Amino acid sequence: MAYTKIIEEKIGEGLVRIGGMTKEQVDTVLKRQKEGDKRLFGEIAVALGFVDIQAIIKYLKSTHKDSPNARPG
Repeated sequence: MAYTKIIEEKIGEGLVRIGGMTKEQVDTVLKRQKEGDKRLFGEIAVALGFVDIQAIIKYLKSTHKDSPNARPG
């Protein structure tokens, strides 16, 4: 039986990886969440103008391209 290691990447880490956000911007969003902002990471990042929908789409595509269930396209 083959063992596949699944690495879970947080959205902030992924957006930094693809160049969609800076580490400082991620830290700002996380600080807001820690201070009680109940919105999702992406909602805060978009509201602050740190990221746009195209960067989110690029990130999501990057997380699924190696997935065994990924569809070509």
